[in-house]
Amino acid sequence: MDLIIIILFFIVFLGIGFLFSKSNQTSADYYRGGGTIPWPVAMFSIVATETSVLTFISIPSLAYTSDWWFLQLAIGYIIGRVLVSFFLLPKYFSNDIVSIYEVIGNYFGRPVQKLSSVIFLVTRLLADGIRFLATAIIFNILTGWGIIPSVFVIGMITLIYSYFGGIRSILWIDSLQFLIYLFGGLLSIYYLCSYIPHEMIYSSVRDSASTIFHFEGSILKNSHMFVNGIIGGTFLSFASHGADYMMVQRALSCKDLSSAKKAMIGSGVFVFLQFLIFLMVGTLLNQYFQLVDLESMSISSHYVDNQWNVLKDREFPLFINSFLPVGVRGILLAGVLSAAMSTLSSSINSLSSSTVRDILNIKDNIKLSKLVSVFWAFALIFIASVFDESNNLLLITGLRIASFTYGILLSLFLLRLLNIKPRDLDIVIASLCGVVSVFVMQSYGISWTWFILGSTLITMSLSITLSPIFPNHEKNS
Repeated sequence: MDLIIIILFFIVFLGIGFLFSKSNQTSADYYRGGGTIPWPVAMFSIVATETSVLTFISIPSLAYTSDWWFLQLAIGYIIGRVLVSFFLLPKYFSNDIVSIYEVIGNYFGRPVQKLSSVIFLVTRLLADGIRFLATAIIFNILTGWGIIPSVFVIGMITLIYSYFGGIRSILWIDSLQFLIYLFGGLLSIYYLCSYIPHEMIYSSVRDSASTIFHFEGSILKNSHMFVNGIIGGTFLSFASHGADYMMVQRALSCKDLSSAKKAMIGSGVFVFLQFLIFLMVGTLLNQYFQLVDLESMSISSHYVDNQWNVLKDREFPLFINSFLPVGVRGILLAGVLSAAMSTLSSSINSLSSSTVRDILNIKDNIKLSKLVSVFWAFALIFIASVFDESNNLLLITGLRIASFTYGILLSLFLLRLLNIKPRDLDIVIASLCGVVSVFVMQSYGISWTWFILGSTLITMSLSITLSPIFPNHEKNS
């Protein structure tokens, strides 16, 4: 029954891809959907795209082992999207572009446009390729299919509907996938509440809700602090949803700037709601496993250690696999798949668009656009297949790589917004220093919530101040 449910979801996704295949006549259609996407669809797609299976699995684990401090970050997410909506989206719509890095190229020139695109391509390939690996690891634990078969099946299904349907099919499927895994979270809360005494539910939720805000600790080193959560969330969202083409692409598919703003800001509200639901799941799981005798059950070592303690990030998969009834488990597995495929399909399309528009500088060639999509799909499959669960350092680096590069991309857009035009070499040197600054902050134990802000300030300030130091190289035309 679970397998039938998963296959039905696959068929629906493929059907939507083929349904929209005839709508793609040009590359702009393939990458922007002709500007016809309703803003609620774009909004749900933004949330689905930024939600990987790690969110689906790790947010409950966070509440299981800690508290609800992560909601501080979600407040910052909303603030960051407001900044994107009022400062960056107007620039994108007024320039009538497909790739947002064309705004950089129109102002700084083609070399800097290519630099920003390459940074984006490397970031997305590594971060999403390794997220894809993490998805396969979790899905293998839940199904026993094996990591490589999981990678191949999920990757090929996603490639097919992305290839044929373009951004239109991706956005509509993203919206459906968002509703699937959100429903899965609510369904889990329902079943957990049916197993746990009401007084335990009330006390645990009350205690968790009282621990959202943290005002004690080191501002520079404690990521749980309120100030850090707001700053980290604001600049992470400002950079990811303002300078990362994969996120902005969803807003650009809307018919006008007003609709794009609604989609962008609304996505922040739904992310907050999503975090709240899955944090609730984690809190209830903590209570539930106190009532269950795990030692008396036949449970795989994937989930527990020698003392029958549930392993970190395995709490929700254990509940799905061992305690939910057949059929309901299939819906939750579809939720895991949905969280993975929404990010993967979006990555394939945006990587293709940036390659064709920014690197190759080709305005309209839909056959080439589809061919490049195939290339990037197999590149992501390759990244996920080559490495395995033992590559912990690589996994952590891949998942956090955006912290090393977002500051550079955001600084370029802010320089454009402020009408400041450094020279190409200044930008390259400053960008390298921006990346190095993140490594330095990390080595000194600075909280990751400061990485993007610090990198942005260093990249911008050096881009501006290097000109008097190196006065002889040519200015941009």
